[in-house]
Amino acid sequence: MNPVNHKEDVPLAHYRGLYLALDPLEAAERTGLVYRESGERTGDFSLRLMGTEYRICFPLFKAFPLAGGPGLNPYEEILVLRYLCTGRYTESQGKQLSYNEIPWGKVYFRNFEGRCLKRLARTFGHNLKSFQHIMETWTSLKPASLKTGDAGYRFEFINGLFLGITIWQGDEEFSPSAQILFDDNFAGAFSAEDLAVAGEIVIRRLLIRENQGDAP
Repeated sequence: MNPVNHKEDVPLAHYRGLYLALDPLEAAERTGLVYRESGERTGDFSLRLMGTEYRICFPLFKAFPLAGGPGLNPYEEILVLRYLCTGRYTESQGKQLSYNEIPWGKVYFRNFEGRCLKRLARTFGHNLKSFQHIMETWTSLKPASLKTGDAGYRFEFINGLFLGITIWQGDEEFSPSAQILFDDNFAGAFSAEDLAVAGEIVIRRLLIRENQGDAP
């Protein structure tokens, strides 16, 4: 018998249970996602994550990527479930927030810094051309170039929720660094802990693209 993975299996089972009891029409209205009914309390949501369209079945949670996109790993499944169960979409007011400016962000910043900012800097700070090539050829993501740092891009994370990544490359004197800015409507959609997972998802998807040969 396989041991229980408390970081993945336990929260995944918990949120699958909440999802079963969800009112799908209320969830669609709250998140702004399209929900298609196929029967009484059965149907599917349409959700876009990092440029890939997914069909999310209800009430038994299953996520099917469309057009050959990557499947969801357990952490991505948990984040999607949390958004469907508790998240709320609101229009952005045009302000970008650092992690410290997100409610409770200062409490979890050291964790976010290590898991996301420093990892992003280590991964691409000495390989900026790879990062630029990945972003500029990622047609489904539709990233917009930012005039910040040595390279920066703004793109949609989940339907209507945009973030920006900026990287400063390292040299002999300075270590590379990175910043992630979230549009202000992330604060109503996810908790500070969720946004650390969101940062990891971004890095994972970048590495998938790089490993598929989408970088020089």
